[in-house]
Amino acid sequence: MARLPRICPPGIPQHVIQRGNNRQACFGSDEDNAAHAHWMYEHAWKFRVATHAWVLFTNHVHLLLTTETEDGAS
Repeated sequence: MARLPRICPPGIPQHVIQRGNNRQACFGSDEDNAAHAHWMYEHAWKFRVATHAWVLFTNHVHLLLTTETEDGAS
């Protein structure tokens, strides 16, 4: 069963955790990390999301975001 949509009120900071499937590695190299960071920057600007902090681990990511819209974090 799919996860239900989360409530994401605009203007309220959100702690987002993204994990690899079965906690497997998401990033295999520094190039993977750089590509992910680039896509985060690009999409944060496009969807009006302020990224306050982020940490990339090999098998998961932590983000601290504030969105301007209800679906910005999605």
